[in-house]
Parts: sequence; C-alpha cells; structure tokens
Amino acid sequence: METLNYLAHGFATALQWHNLLFAFVGVLIGTAVGVLPGIGPMSGVALLIPITASMTGGLGPEEAATSSIILLAGVYYGAMYGGSTTSILLNTPGESSSVVTTLDGYQMARQGRAGAALAIAAIGSFVAGLFALIALVVLAQPLSTVAIKFGPADYFSLMLLGLAAVSGLAGKSMTKALIMTVLGLLLATIGMDTVSGVARFTYDIPVLYSGLEFLTVAVGLFALGEVFKTILEKDYSSGKIAKIGRVLPTKQDLKDSAAPIARGSLLGFFIGILPGAGATLASFFSYIMEKKMSKRPETFGKGNIAGVAAPESANNAASGGAMIPLLTLGIPGSGTTAILMGALIMYNVQPGPLLFDEHPQVAWGLIASMFIGNLMLLILNMPLVKVFAKVIQTPAKYLIPIIVAISIFGVYAVQAQIFDLMLLLGCGIAGYFLVRNDYPLAPLVLGLVLGPMIENNMRRALTTSNGDFMIFLQKPMSAVFLLIAALWIIVPLLMKKRGKQVIVNEEG
Repeated sequence: METLNYLAHGFATALQWHNLLFAFVGVLIGTAVGVLPGIGPMSGVALLIPITASMTGGLGPEEAATSSIILLAGVYYGAMYGGSTTSILLNTPGESSSVVTTLDGYQMARQGRAGAALAIAAIGSFVAGLFALIALVVLAQPLSTVAIKFGPADYFSLMLLGLAAVSGLAGKSMTKALIMTVLGLLLATIGMDTVSGVARFTYDIPVLYSGLEFLTVAVGLFALGEVFKTILEKDYSSGKIAKIGRVLPTKQDLKDSAAPIARGSLLGFFIGILPGAGATLASFFSYIMEKKMSKRPETFGKGNIAGVAAPESANNAASGGAMIPLLTLGIPGSGTTAILMGALIMYNVQPGPLLFDEHPQVAWGLIASMFIGNLMLLILNMPLVKVFAKVIQTPAKYLIPIIVAISIFGVYAVQAQIFDLMLLLGCGIAGYFLVRNDYPLAPLVLGLVLGPMIENNMRRALTTSNGDFMIFLQKPMSAVFLLIAALWIIVPLLMKKRGKQVIVNEEG
C-alpha cells in the first residue's frame, strides 16, 4: 500500500508539464539515437548531460535532478526502441542489443513483411517496458539483495553459459559456430590488459591500445557485408522491390508473438538486474531460448516473427531491470546506467539504499515517467511504421549509398578516427565471405561482447581463491551454470550422433 502511495506521488511529479516535455524530448532523441548506427544509448546520454544541465537551470536542485534524469532515462529506453528500425529495414544494427533483431527482422523485410516486423518490435518493446516497470516497483528491494550475492565466479560461469548457448545460433554447423565464437574471444583480447596494463596484440599501433570498437565490427559485418553481397552477387539486377503488404501485424502474427514477448520480457528483466550483463546478452539469450523452444527451429534466420518479438522485448525489459541495481544499490548494471549514475551524483543525488528515503521525488518521479515515456514511444512509433516500412521500397541503387553513409557517419561520429573506417571496411569484406561460406556472424559478435567480462570475472575469481580453479565448482550457482553450459553443447552432439546411427541402421 505504501508503495502505491509513493508511486502516486511519482506520477504527480512526472505529469508536471515541464517533466512531460522532458520525457517527450528524451524518447524522441532516444529513438533517433537508436536508429543511427554507432551512436547508441551510452553516447547519446553522455552527450546530453551538459545540455540538460543548462535546460534545467531555472529549477530548484531536486526538481532539476528529477527533470534531467527523466530526459536522460528517456534517451536510454528510447534508443532500445529505435535500434530495431534499421536492423529490420537495412540489416544495420542501430545499437549493440539490436544485432540479433537483424537475423529475422531483415529477412521479414525482404519478404515484404517489414510493416509487421516493425509493429511487433514496437508492441513487444512497449509490453516489455511496462512489465519491467511493474516488476521494478514490486521487486526492487528483494531482487537487489539476490543480485548483489552474485560473485565473480558466478558471473564467469553465466557468461560461459552465454557462449555455450551460442551453439543455438549455429546455423548448419556447430563447429563453425564454435570457431566464430573463439574468433570473437580472440578479437576481444586486443588492447591493454586491464589488470596488468600490458599491451596485447597491438604491434605498437597506438590506436589498438583501446581494443576494437564493438559496434564498428558489428555494423561492418552485418550492414556492409550485406552491401558487398548485393553488389558482388548483383542482387539488385532484377529490379524487383519487395512489396510491403499490410503494415499492422495479422492475428496470426500477434498469436505467434505473444509467448515470445512474454518470455523475452521475463528473461530480459532478470538478466538486466545482473550488473554487467546488459541488454545485449538478454537479446541473445532470448533469441536462443525461442529457437530451442520452437517447433520449427529451422525457420529462425529466415523471417520467423518470434525472432523479432523475443529479442526486442528482452532488450527493453533489460533496460528496466538495469535500473534496480542502480537505484537500490548504487551499482550501475551497464555502461549507460553508469552514465546515469554520474548524472545523479552531479546533482548531489546519491543512488543506493537511501535514495528512496532521502530523494523520493527523484526515484519515484523517474519510475512514473518511464511508464509515461513507454506510452509516448508506442504512440510515436506505431504511426511511423508505415513511413519506416517505405524505406525498404527504395531501389538498391539509392539504398546502398544510404546504408554506406549511415554506417560511416555512425562509426566516425563515435570514434572520430580513420582506423575505425578501415576496420569497418575490412569487417564488411570479411562479413560477406563468412556468410557466403555459412559461418554465422552472431557468435563472433557475442564473443567480442562477452570476452572482456569473462576474462575480468575469471581473474577476479582466481585472485580470491589464490589460483584454485575449483572455485568455479565450489560455488553452487557457478556449478549449475557450468553444468547447463556443458549439457547445451554435449546433448545436441549426442542427438546428432544417435540420429546418424539410426539412419545407418535403417539403410543397413
């Protein structure tokens, strides 16, 4: 009852005209940030901090903090919405958690179902955002106590489970998927070792000290890879343009998406609570889970609507879940929440256990504004589905330069160095040849994302155990994750072997 009372006060704050304006501006900028590859929510939020400080100059300290954090949070979850648009239409992930959406979303667009894919992405995002916020209100306190008990050994095993689960994205060959995973992990080791400060695989090239930028690699592999495929294989020569068909999803689409949206929301929220896991891992996990649970797993990667609904729901739910450790413990769960935490501290508001007691207006005003912001995003995005869907009707001779321009602008805007443009081009060429030879790109991308986290958590765990590897089996949660990871790889191999024996026996 007390929680509902606080939430009512939060809505009273969030519904003030200037806070409504801040929420609207935030989600609008967030959508644009998500659409443009390379910028991403982290860069978008960081760029806007000095602007919000000047915009809230006439307000009192508490009001200024509330309005600023409402706008910045709007950018955060707005970017989660916007990231799906270019993933579906151009095979260009707007930000890292939208990489998985390209797998089925782009195929749907090519089949003339771009409208349905965009609409389901918007509906899934809205439902997941709403679920995450209700769960945030109800479960913030008990769940944060569980999340803080996760040690480095548990995190290491969870990440390893993520890599093992990537065999679910394997396509035709698990061996090829594992090769790509290892390649991703190897690329993740380039740069300065965070523990010892030693340069690894940099060959005295200063630009490599900071490692390879994840989004440069992702945009190169997916977007430019598709461009090279279109040019080299003359995909555009027929001149036929995929028809959009209906914009709103059919009853069957909604029926097929309902369970994936529910599962993606649930999984995404719980992964979002874990500091360091983030929306990218949530979207990968939810996609893998849907493929494993599907009666027709072979349709994934060929335009299955569940492959859009699940990851889009998961990444939005994860952004809501990431607010729990930030607000209740003062532990940022991702890079973006770390920047949000910095913004709060700038206004002398310390996130943590005392936040809800000392600054209830800020905490509950933010939670209430996220309800309103999610509704704004649905109202904004649904009418624009038709506009966005028209993009796919653009002839290839115009579309290819647009994709190349968006990719180059997005990467250069973040990194501002020629090396990243060369890396983008190199990844584009590599992406074309890898796809042509049936090497899946998603495991490489996940390996690149999880590599640093796996290494850091493994070393932290081994430091606490004085180099004893048994710590990963002695911790109950860690042992469970490792067991599931081992089964995830062994069971499909045994079933494949058994299937071959049955065929041999039948032929014999």
